[in-house]
Amino acid sequence: MSQPQYPQYQPDPQQPWGAPPPQPPKKRSAGKIVGFGCLGVVALFVVIGIIAALAGGGSSNDDKASNSAKSSSTADDSSKSDTKKDDKPADSGKSDDTKNSDDSKSDEKTVVFKVWGTAPAGALGPLDITYGSDSDNRKGKFTDGKFEATLPLNKEALYYSVTAQLQGSGDIQCSVTIGDKTKTGHASGGYNICQTQINAGLLGGWD
Repeated sequence: MSQPQYPQYQPDPQQPWGAPPPQPPKKRSAGKIVGFGCLGVVALFVVIGIIAALAGGGSSNDDKASNSAKSSSTADDSSKSDTKKDDKPADSGKSDDTKNSDDSKSDEKTVVFKVWGTAPAGALGPLDITYGSDSDNRKGKFTDGKFEATLPLNKEALYYSVTAQLQGSGDIQCSVTIGDKTKTGHASGGYNICQTQINAGLLGGWD
């Protein structure tokens, strides 16, 4: 008895033996793409907002710094004005010094002659006083126990002097003053002479 013959199975030459059939490609969801796009736009706006906030904060800080600088400069100006006000008394002191120096200069423009003490009149008359410079001699009068006279300073003079001779008795002193320089003399009893003199210095001034 003959056995039935079945057709033999022949595999597909384009498909490897035992490999599963290829899966169809996945389709991307359009909704997901749209969602991711919206999130990107929102994130962009958030980043822009953060940058704007930082920029605004920086400008406000700059404004605060400028305001503080202005306030400090105003305080400095006020302190300077106060310092200037405080300096005014010092300036007035300087003006006083200037006045004093001017007064001393004015004193240097005159020569002061003085005689004082006890000098009774004698047989030859009262106390004999002579004062002046090498080129200008004058007579003085002793009244109430003193004599004082002034002359304008002549820078060409060689000296200024004063002499006072007693008339038998007494005790006197005499002086010559030019600026802050003073020379004095003394005489006592008989016909003694009180004499003092200021000489012109070789390098200027008075000795």
